[in-house]
Amino acid sequence: MAKRSKAYRAAAEKIGQDSLYTPVEAVALAKETNPSKSDATVEVALRLSVDPRKADQMVRGTVNLPHGTGKTARVVVFTQGDNVAKAEAAGADFVGGDELIAKVAEGWTDFDAAVASPDMMGKVGRLGKILGPRNLMPNPKTGTVTPDVAKAVTDIKGGKIDFRVDKHSNLHFIIGKTSFEEKQLAENYAAALEEILRLKPSASKGRYIQKATVSTTFGPGIPVDPNVTKVVVGE
Repeated sequence: MAKRSKAYRAAAEKIGQDSLYTPVEAVALAKETNPSKSDATVEVALRLSVDPRKADQMVRGTVNLPHGTGKTARVVVFTQGDNVAKAEAAGADFVGGDELIAKVAEGWTDFDAAVASPDMMGKVGRLGKILGPRNLMPNPKTGTVTPDVAKAVTDIKGGKIDFRVDKHSNLHFIIGKTSFEEKQLAENYAAALEEILRLKPSASKGRYIQKATVSTTFGPGIPVDPNVTKVVVGE
């Protein structure tokens, strides 16, 4: 195990070993215990009572965080014709057709999200081995395969996040930066949690959210009470 920094150990000492915090308490503590001097990302990790190997228990979706992510996402759009200008006007960082697909096929993945118009998916589908493992493959279920590429770009730039349970039944997503106000982080958490709860598979038995943790990029994990599914944010 890697040796933890002095700042990390000092931060960890502020977290009760046997405590479970409300979401509001957890985000406040995440800000307080951030061992980095930089504006760190605030992350959430959930353990769900699902078996992702079964199609009817896969949890995957998107949500627009009310206060954004604090990060400017780099968006690539695979499209052609009139959609090229529309995607560029919406703020897409990279737009193109065959030449852009060829660039990604060679291994270039310097972007955070990918959007494709339906007429391009026959070719974009060949990039599955490159984009799939990085969770970058455009998908109709997440709104990233759409004829309205401009709206997709606007949504992503505005704070839309994708989430997908991994093979170990864990689900990770970000809710902002440590520079955010506690209320903003809590409201982002609440928005994401509401959508994840809405997507609970009928085949999931017992307590759906088994474990929840909030942390900063380099900070210690703060255990959140998984029974608190209604986040109450004070004024």
